[in-house]
Amino acid sequence: MNKISVIIKREYITRVRKKSFIIMTVLAPLLMASMVIVLPILMVTGNKDFKKIAVVIDGSDQFKENLKNVIPNAENADFEYLPNTNVNDIVKTFDAGGYYGVLYISPDILTAPQMYSKKQPPIGLLDHISNSLGKEIEKQKLLEYNIQNLDSILNQIRTKVNVTTRLVDETGHSKETSTGIAMVLAYIGGFLMYMLVFIFGAQVMRGVIEEKTSRVVEVIVSSVKPVQLMMGKIIGIALVGLTQFMIWVILTVGAVTIVKTVVLKKTDMKEITQNLPQNIMTEQQPAAAATNTTVTSPELAEFSKLFDSAMNQNWLLIITAFIFYFITGYLLYASIFAAIGSAVDNETETQQFMLPVTIPIILGLVVAMGTMQNPESSLAFWFSMIPLTSPIVMMARIPFHVPGWQIALSMALMVITFIAFVWMAAKVYRTGILMYGKKSSWKELLKWLRYRG
Repeated sequence: MNKISVIIKREYITRVRKKSFIIMTVLAPLLMASMVIVLPILMVTGNKDFKKIAVVIDGSDQFKENLKNVIPNAENADFEYLPNTNVNDIVKTFDAGGYYGVLYISPDILTAPQMYSKKQPPIGLLDHISNSLGKEIEKQKLLEYNIQNLDSILNQIRTKVNVTTRLVDETGHSKETSTGIAMVLAYIGGFLMYMLVFIFGAQVMRGVIEEKTSRVVEVIVSSVKPVQLMMGKIIGIALVGLTQFMIWVILTVGAVTIVKTVVLKKTDMKEITQNLPQNIMTEQQPAAAATNTTVTSPELAEFSKLFDSAMNQNWLLIITAFIFYFITGYLLYASIFAAIGSAVDNETETQQFMLPVTIPIILGLVVAMGTMQNPESSLAFWFSMIPLTSPIVMMARIPFHVPGWQIALSMALMVITFIAFVWMAAKVYRTGILMYGKKSSWKELLKWLRYRG
């Protein structure tokens, strides 16, 4: 046991002192924050180029007369109706006229509006067109009922409702939650688990190959058993991963504390509630009513609400489960990577072994991304039970409050499986680590599993 601790200490100190470890420890939270915050912002605000859209309609005269008001100009797009124009003619020359594209509305408006452009139109522009045409069709259908002042009535009854979710525990108490926050946590948990298990597992394989090719392992195994060497290397790198993760947790807690004390210190949800219109059925409020109250920006109010929902998550369970699944998932895959590294003479030869190993972990990531839409599906359940994929998929399900018995069953299967894989990897490692000049195969590895002594 003392020899294993020496190997663990060597692996840990050597890797923690590397510049790459320090850089990734600092940059990884920033990169993750960029994916969660910056990318959605870029998707919404990234394309602000002004667009002029030519509109050609081939339908009833009544619809042609109303078309100028059907699709209102957007913030970065104007729609210009071109009467008496053939769509086939304008499609060939629209860019010469300064148009971004041509919107063609055929008589069958419900199924065949077409957008011609030389670039892929942004989703916001297409949604604006679809929503505008849909509202106009609804309006035309309502006009058939001879309703007076239809425009005024539609403006008054148009209402936007946001559904608030509240999680009820076994005692009947409830707390506000957010499906959006749960989806973000599921994405981060699944992707981070995939990244850490794969990266640190691959480090084990590279370390084994380096020691084998440099013949250093021949000197080491003269003092320690091959199994002790393998376990020391695996556990040492696991501690490196845990150290990095705990630093990320500390940095995240610090960032949350700063946001809570600096950004939200003047934001009180009771104050926000008091500033909301008292009569939600009317859209016009007297100007004097707002003079005696302090107005909180809608963006800050929404951010405060999301922040409180994020704080209502079961962070103890999330962090504990992440540590457990990282350790067991890493030990499972690292043992496989160590066995592969011992069976080859260089990294190029690992390609024949890597595909069967990477398919389950990549499949787990794919299922985890779909799990965010339906965490209770049969596919999500079974992939969160299968040990090769459960570390990733279960971390994507936990923010949606998985039943305790499912988590316990998944953890039990993980423990049993990683012990079995470590045992099998040790049998392969002790034989392959001292074997040179022979190209190994899966058949050869199975023979090594049956060796005794």
